[in-house]
Amino acid sequence: MRVLALLDGTLADPETPLIRVDDLGLMRGDGIFETVLVVDGKPRELGPHFDRLVRSAAMLDLPTPDRAAFDRATQAVIDAWTGGSEMALKWVYTRGIEGGDGTPTGFALGLEIAEKVKRQRAEGIAAITLERGGDQDLAKRAPWLLLGAKTLSYAVNMAGLREADRRGAAEVIFTTSDDFVLEGPTSTLVAATGKTLRTPPTGLGILPGTTQAALFRAAEREGWAVKTEPLRIAELKEADGLFLASSVRKVTRIHTLDGEQLADSTELHGELTRLYNSEY
Repeated sequence: MRVLALLDGTLADPETPLIRVDDLGLMRGDGIFETVLVVDGKPRELGPHFDRLVRSAAMLDLPTPDRAAFDRATQAVIDAWTGGSEMALKWVYTRGIEGGDGTPTGFALGLEIAEKVKRQRAEGIAAITLERGGDQDLAKRAPWLLLGAKTLSYAVNMAGLREADRRGAAEVIFTTSDDFVLEGPTSTLVAATGKTLRTPPTGLGILPGTTQAALFRAAEREGWAVKTEPLRIAELKEADGLFLASSVRKVTRIHTLDGEQLADSTELHGELTRLYNSEY
């Protein structure tokens, strides 16, 4: 089940070629995207996702995305959706065609959630740590690297996931060259110890997590301590539980890290899932 809508709110056939072969999003990965979870026709964290889209556009010197246009496309996809109760809604926004007048390409695409992802939500996953290159100050020194922008240039992220698969794992936690923890290829890391949740700061060159932020809001309301601060690799296995949070993954527990089984965090996962769901 797939539903495609353009920014004017009209539906298009996802089976029919639509993107020009000279679109810079295709040719050079010169564009940005967001993935919004829609449950029972209701999008989650729509505002924070759009804010992040705007932030990414500014980092790439793209025209500011038109909120009304993306709202039209979003509603058109939701109205036409006849699939499951959950949908991954992708917003895509590119620089447009090479040598064109600078008009961006934009659309919204609704997709089913993969069964594998649903199983991993319930059963947990094995992950590995992989160095992404650069130290904790790289994003500040080299903003042109676009660390922290959600660009279409995901080749490195996908290569990381293939490496994880070769090592018998499902996910990756990227790290700096000086042993600080960053993020997953498509998710935010959350470490839980007692009644404290921790996540790395965006200043390291990572995306601000929309699902992580929702979880932290709910946890703080119920008396948990929430901290955004640097985490070292050595601290990961000392936590009571490690989790990857994203729109599609929701809150997924990590049961094995770098081949070593972690402490059983099944009950903790249930509690964090309850907290996250309480936001909606």
